[in-house]
Amino acid sequence: MTASGGALSVEVCTDGHTFAALAEDWERLYRACPSATPFQSHAWLHSWWLSYGRAGALRLVLVRRGGELVAAAPLMRVRRPLPALVPIGGAITDFCDVLLDEEVGVPGAAALADGLAGLARTALVDFGEVRPGGAMERVYLCWRGPRHRTSDSVCLDLPAVPMGELVGRLPVGRARRIRSKVNQLGRLGLEWRVVPHDETEAAVRRLLELHRLQWEGRRVSAEHLRPRFLEHLVRAAVPLARTGEAATTEFVLDGSVVAVNVMLLSGQLAGMYMYGFHPQLRDRKVDVATMLLHAASGHLETAEHPLPRQVRTLSMLRGDEPYKYRWCPRTAVNQRFLLARRRTLPLLAAAVAEDAARRRAKKLLRAPSGSASADGAPPTADTR
Repeated sequence: MTASGGALSVEVCTDGHTFAALAEDWERLYRACPSATPFQSHAWLHSWWLSYGRAGALRLVLVRRGGELVAAAPLMRVRRPLPALVPIGGAITDFCDVLLDEEVGVPGAAALADGLAGLARTALVDFGEVRPGGAMERVYLCWRGPRHRTSDSVCLDLPAVPMGELVGRLPVGRARRIRSKVNQLGRLGLEWRVVPHDETEAAVRRLLELHRLQWEGRRVSAEHLRPRFLEHLVRAAVPLARTGEAATTEFVLDGSVVAVNVMLLSGQLAGMYMYGFHPQLRDRKVDVATMLLHAASGHLETAEHPLPRQVRTLSMLRGDEPYKYRWCPRTAVNQRFLLARRRTLPLLAAAVAEDAARRRAKKLLRAPSGSASADGAPPTADTR
């Protein structure tokens, strides 16, 4: 399907091989979109599609100007619980968004809206987990049919500053305790290093094995134990590490790797995506959250980043687990955009009603907050 408007043309791609061939064009567009995170990179999205995509479901809305890709909406068609178009990336992707070259601005957003409108004749556009300030906000403002905007997952963010400044923001007593935990890391002789990109695959495999040990005997996300998740994370992390947009950190104690962390980096944001650690760190009374933040802040302070913008935010990504709040984070609430046409208005009404019911149920069933565990991780569940 192709439609033209001025100098911009819109097409919908449904072929996985064509998606693979878009890598170079997608990369240029990704770097031209200020709000993009590594979750919008071709490396992440195409890898996800290879692991999780379904035949016949791909829907990429592509906007071109003179052959150059200037906007894109990565979507897939689902049938349950409602016929809908949802972002590629699924539950393992913390931020979803469209890509919009800053130079095309409102016309580009309007062209994406027109492309989505054609798809919305038979399915609801349900675009969730958009970070505040995301490019999808501009598409929403251009939408000419029924629409609804609501909140989605809570994310907790810290300023991307050295560890001393991070701790200095805290109440005096808490800051004193965390400084003591940092000093303990030195006394134990625990060291860390960011692995070279050509060692990323081995480090990620080690991470997931440590993650399995970390959660052994406790409720864990089953997806993290599946081969397809391992294949996706390796396939995405290696090229992102090569461009400096992923940093895989290994922590060594007594000559052995006892923890591994993957952090994703964009021009403005660093996201602490996933970690795994050996249970012996609990036995040694290591505060894992302090260890991870100490290393992350050190990396951001010293690393040379490939993008011209400055990393300002160190995000703990989705989830409002109690242990995160001891760092006095800022709250950033992701957004969910529902877009429909007249024929699909009943689908929009059903989605809004379901969202309201879910919020009421969550409010009624919400249990009192538990305390953080000694290692600074959620005490009972891996909930990504």
